Amino acid sequence: MARIVMKFGGTSMAGIERIRHVAGLVKREAEAGNEVAVVVSAMAGETDRLVQFCREAASLYDPREYDVVVASGEQVTSGLLAITLQGMGLNARSYMGWQLPIRASGHASALIDDIDAGVLERVFASGGIAVIPGFQGVAADGSLATLGRGGSDTSAVALAAAVQADRCDIYTDVDGVYTTDPRIVPRARKLNAVTYDEMLELASVGAKVLQTRSVGLAKRHGIRLQVLSSFEDRPGTLILGDDEIGEHEMERQVITGIAHDKNEARLTLTGIAAGPGAAAAVFGALAEAQINYDMILESVASADQAADLSFTVPKSMLPQAADTLERRRDEIGFAELRTDTGLTKLSIVGVGIRSNPEIAARMFATLAERKIDLLAISTSEIKVSVLIPEDYTELAVRVLHTAFGLDAEDVE
Repeated sequence: MARIVMKFGGTSMAGIERIRHVAGLVKREAEAGNEVAVVVSAMAGETDRLVQFCREAASLYDPREYDVVVASGEQVTSGLLAITLQGMGLNARSYMGWQLPIRASGHASALIDDIDAGVLERVFASGGIAVIPGFQGVAADGSLATLGRGGSDTSAVALAAAVQADRCDIYTDVDGVYTTDPRIVPRARKLNAVTYDEMLELASVGAKVLQTRSVGLAKRHGIRLQVLSSFEDRPGTLILGDDEIGEHEMERQVITGIAHDKNEARLTLTGIAAGPGAAAAVFGALAEAQINYDMILESVASADQAADLSFTVPKSMLPQAADTLERRRDEIGFAELRTDTGLTKLSIVGVGIRSNPEIAARMFATLAERKIDLLAISTSEIKVSVLIPEDYTELAVRVLHTAFGLDAEDVE
């Protein structure tokens, strides 16, 4: 017998027929003798609809009332799934975030502080199934709090940690983690297992399978994750610690996967005074405005000459970033602010990068052979990222996938 938290995304819950299918998957685990808790997202597109209602109601709104509105989607699906499971003869009941409780700090993008596992332990002891709306908790003042977009994954992992689950299964519309996007490379392979660190890097640079925050939480608490398809009965991908990856070592590559993110914009400040204080002024201003930045490049001819400073931000933050810097132009001291879109951040990820310094050189050489300009470069211990023109995205992904030996031998 295992203790499992099952999480179902919006496409899995999109309508009564799909909810019935989900109920069948839950019933199968329960009848196998496993203790089961289920976390559900709102129906696909419902949260976007609710967010739009808030925007139409007022341009500025109370985050507490926003949370009340947008959390309703998950409450609907949790109740419908509980009703469906009851109709199948199972002892199921829905539990809102405040009933457990899931204690959280803040609103709209709250952080989970603590989960009282007592209610769920009693449910397990009675042979019951708890169905829990993802994305929500309760603030210290008793008001409803939501965890930010994609927060249902975080809810599921946090609950798995609270009840010391053997595994947290994330059901979605894909059947696992692939070496790259199969829509670009039909010969992309599904991975049997990846490490937490690899999944964190893949998620942070464009892979949409799992939310970065949930993977980080799983790593901290040692929760085994499994990505599975709601629609195909096939093995998924395990996400686990380095020490557990040994049994899968036979098939491991130096590079685990290739990810891309077209949500990139570049800002360039020209004529900025050379010296240690310039970068601090720029990035201090962005930090105060809560703007994320990445891929920094500074070019300067000599220590006493003006420099050019370039960096990337998420495309959605470009207007705010440009406005923030223009308002601080005199304080920062720059001649011109230029912005660029139509860019892609392309990344290779794999634990093999740690011990293979030639990997980055091979990446650069492969792209150079296809005359693909590298506009910026950034690295971490197990990742190399480059900024390229968006028009070259698919070509770059395909040639790197082949260059690093990731193509599948057979395509189903």
